[in-house]
Amino acid sequence: MMGLNIEYRIRNIELGNDSKFDILHSSLNNLLHIKNTMLKQIFKSIVTVILEAEAKLVLKKYKPKIIAVTGSVGKTSTKDAIFAVVGETLIARKSEKSFNSEIGLPLTILDCENAWSNPLLWSKNIIKGLALIITSVHYPKWLVLELGAGKPGDIERATRIVTPDVAVVTRFGDVPVHVEFFKNPDELFEEKAELVKALRPTGVIIVNADDERVLALREKTKAMSLTFGLNEGAMFRATNIHTAYEDGAPVGTTFKLEHDGSVFPVEMRGVLGVQPVYSALAGISVGAYLKLNIVDIIGRLSSHISPAGRMRIIPGLKGSTIIDDTYNSSPVAAVAAVEALKSIKTKGKRIAVLGDMLELGKFTIDEHKKIGKLAGKFCDIIVAVGPRAQYIAEGALDADMSEKNIIDFDDSRLAGKYVESIIGEGDVVLVKGSQGIRMERAVEEVMAEPWRAGELLVRQEEEWKAKV
Repeated sequence: MMGLNIEYRIRNIELGNDSKFDILHSSLNNLLHIKNTMLKQIFKSIVTVILEAEAKLVLKKYKPKIIAVTGSVGKTSTKDAIFAVVGETLIARKSEKSFNSEIGLPLTILDCENAWSNPLLWSKNIIKGLALIITSVHYPKWLVLELGAGKPGDIERATRIVTPDVAVVTRFGDVPVHVEFFKNPDELFEEKAELVKALRPTGVIIVNADDERVLALREKTKAMSLTFGLNEGAMFRATNIHTAYEDGAPVGTTFKLEHDGSVFPVEMRGVLGVQPVYSALAGISVGAYLKLNIVDIIGRLSSHISPAGRMRIIPGLKGSTIIDDTYNSSPVAAVAAVEALKSIKTKGKRIAVLGDMLELGKFTIDEHKKIGKLAGKFCDIIVAVGPRAQYIAEGALDADMSEKNIIDFDDSRLAGKYVESIIGEGDVVLVKGSQGIRMERAVEEVMAEPWRAGELLVRQEEEWKAKV
């Protein structure tokens, strides 16, 4: 109230100089904004501490087994693939969407929703946590959790709450996402390794054998290990990866699973590229460790729907096909997405709509240029979105792509409207970018059924849609 009274007095002072009043008024608004931001941070910190304490007590009381997933690429799709394999059989619960932050982890353990900026809903979450501790309920036997590292200490903090029985590590890459907040990629990798160090000695570590640094994590634990990947030597190996087509349009991915001397065909509908294959292999590895039937595992994966914004196939306007990979972006994920676009057979145009990759720090310019150069070698049109995407355009020019086929925008929705004006029958449109660039807005402009955006696209909650 004090701030409001001050503002009222200022408004009623005859300054005789509009510019002085404007300066005072602007300064006051800035102070009020800083005050509100600080109060929100204090409130968030208090709520987080309470929920973390409740989560620890809930785990101590119900003693569920923990499957924890980390890495720099494909955590959410891997977590969902694992849950598709084990969820029904093991009476499990998974992290919703990409709940992998310091607040997301306790929310999953307590089975609560993100209350955003609503204090009443946060109070409700705290009460629900207390109820789990005081009363007895049918709590899940297994939890499938996604653990992210947005800043130093995130994984270590998470492992003070959970002790994994199964640790799954996806790909890392030379320049991983969030590296901006660490001294270098090695420091970020060591942060991810905290999960493996916390693994129960009686548990299992399941790692991507195609990433040498991830493979080396087996040395940091006494637990048994399983490996998955595309290269020879992986215990669960994918070969003969192909895009499936119907009526000339891509509809999914097929591959052969090689394991223990046997070969099994695997078909996944609605997704493209190598990343869904890695996610499926991780799910198969977990299921096999838990002694589930391989044929049943493959059947569950075949009917599994990939999470929104992860190499999802969405019908586009005018008979086009959209590859929606808009959840987030990093160099290794962007390369995989662009290579998937390159591999698709089509009589139409290949169009890459590529937004900024954020949180890369000193690697920003080089990594954007690399993506642009890769896409520029085969794409018919590149649409670059965001201030950093100018380097994507530069990379495409370095690949001798015609300047007239490279278009840049600051706004993802405007980029989508442009693509809407140029797409045609048989065109394949890849849309990818970091979360902050909001590339799902471009997809909404070109998808054949925009009224299904809430069902098919990422970040469709009202809180997200209200953000600029």
